[in-house]
Amino acid sequence: MADHAPHASGQDEGLTPEEQAASLEKGRLLFAAECQFYYASQKLDQLPGMDRPEIAFAGRSNVGKSSLLNALTGRNHLARTSSEPGRTRQLNFFNLGDRMTLVDMPGYGYAKASKEIKGDWQDLMFDYLRGRPTLRRVVLLLDSRIEVKVLDIKVMSLLDRAAVTYFVVLTKSDGVKPAALAHKQAEVQALIAKHPAAFPTLLTTSSEKGFGIPELRALLAAQAE
Repeated sequence: MADHAPHASGQDEGLTPEEQAASLEKGRLLFAAECQFYYASQKLDQLPGMDRPEIAFAGRSNVGKSSLLNALTGRNHLARTSSEPGRTRQLNFFNLGDRMTLVDMPGYGYAKASKEIKGDWQDLMFDYLRGRPTLRRVVLLLDSRIEVKVLDIKVMSLLDRAAVTYFVVLTKSDGVKPAALAHKQAEVQALIAKHPAAFPTLLTTSSEKGFGIPELRALLAAQAE
């Protein structure tokens, strides 16, 4: 296991140290606010009202979405984690301080799910991405321990076509040795460069160790303004 995982800050390199500190503080304050689950939807015609900017979290099953949401909000059980991949089959909406909505999307690519169930929840995910006016950004999670899958690239292409700006975030970096992590970062950074809707800076995180969490909070807080 890596003792320390280097991570891209996600901060604008043109910012002064004071401006960077202010950005991090805005992120800390936003995610220190009360965050509560308030709605779940399995169909597009059952979505909640569009009262706040939304940030959606997408990724393959078992990529660590629930753990990342818990780490961002500083709560242990905001989003339930499960040892059974593919368990989440609906869009789960969380109200963050009445300033932002966090959306936990169904994990995609779980091989053992039935074709009917896979089709239902993946269609819901893709349709939501294409047609939600209040969706400001998508956080697309990739597991730093495994190779990028074909379906991950398809989702990136879908986001490009839908013109939805997205942040690519590597998860579980504490489980990768530094040399292997650096190789993964370079690989994914090159992939990002090929996708016009992708935010140019890759963020690397560990929900368990806290790597990259303040920087991601800062990026997301900018979308609430």
